[in-house]
Amino acid sequence: TKYTRPKKLLRGSWQCILGNGEKVDASKVEDLEYLGVESWDSVGHMSLVAEIESAFDIMMDTDDIIDFSSFKKGIEILKKYDVEI
Repeated sequence: TKYTRPKKLLRGSWQCILGNGEKVDASKVEDLEYLGVESWDSVGHMSLVAEIESAFDIMMDTDDIIDFSSFKKGIEILKKYDVEI
């Protein structure tokens, strides 16, 4: 099954999860990287992964979770799970 979600929805998810306690400018979400903002620490990372897995009804491999180090890398990884952004 292919899951197609607009990039706007994915940006919104990231902004909501990673914007906890700090402002994340919507125009800058696509440039986010792990540890690039205070809220994207190890706990924020796992919250983000859980939200994305739930939204797209997928279960990411451990290696992909570890490699999910930026918004851009995340989009690349999601393509492996037939998620088109």
